[in-house]
Amino acid sequence: MITLRQMQYAVALAETGHFGRAAERNHVTQPGLSQQIRQLEALCGGPLFDRLGKSVRLTPLGREFIERSRPILEQTEGLLSFISGQRGNPARPLRLGVIPTVAPYLLPHVFPALQRELPELSFTVSESRTDALVDGLADGSLDLALIASEPRAGGPRLTAAPLFADEFVLATGSGDSAEDPVPLAEIDADRVLLLDEGHCFREQAIAACALDPDVARRTFAATSLSTIVEFVANGQGITLLPEIALKKEATGDRIRIHRLQSPGARRLLSLVWREATPFSAVFEQVAETIRRARPAV
Repeated sequence: MITLRQMQYAVALAETGHFGRAAERNHVTQPGLSQQIRQLEALCGGPLFDRLGKSVRLTPLGREFIERSRPILEQTEGLLSFISGQRGNPARPLRLGVIPTVAPYLLPHVFPALQRELPELSFTVSESRTDALVDGLADGSLDLALIASEPRAGGPRLTAAPLFADEFVLATGSGDSAEDPVPLAEIDADRVLLLDEGHCFREQAIAACALDPDVARRTFAATSLSTIVEFVANGQGITLLPEIALKKEATGDRIRIHRLQSPGARRLLSLVWREATPFSAVFEQVAETIRRARPAV
């Protein structure tokens, strides 16, 4: 018999195109996921995926299988949520996804508050970019996502609970002579360092600084804000930082932080979940706890 777990693994592999990332999404080892996919393909009588080196691509049989599997998984998740909802709270840990430019700065403040104020709930946490988190909400592998941008169109119907606005500041080398507040229009676009593509904070920084797309593509692209801060501290550029990152990234006197001239730039952090859930009241409590636990700046 084909199992729900095999279908879940196959959908994750189809969406990520990579065995390692699919295994990470499902919190299993890559050999374990690969074995389940091989067993599934044997049951289906043919390959669902073409193996292309480190990536995979759906075969025609695979596309049909995934199309038929998704509604089954959605209905199963809905049934499990319904059953749990009759007991008032989820019977399992809530699966929370957080974007990388928020997780290291907010979670150390939020998690103790959640444990203190909502002791009847437990959580598992994963970190990924916005599109991957929305995919997780769509396929039922996540219950909640903490994001900082509007989800792309065409995705699942989501409820968004606004948390708080996170202001941007300008980070420069310690010897920089800029005077506060700095007008965004006067920021030297050629010196701006950005995160690599796929991070919503990259797109927000490009928009805030009105960077030309060609300039944005030529600029150094880092995998984390911490990496960018090291380059700024060494006098190799400037960058925008979100306020919630300052206590961690702006310690000591390695860099200078400059406020932006009004109206400045900011992002809105939100907690999002699928509309079709019996736990909306619980998720609203989680959102309110996060609002109260936000770090002071």
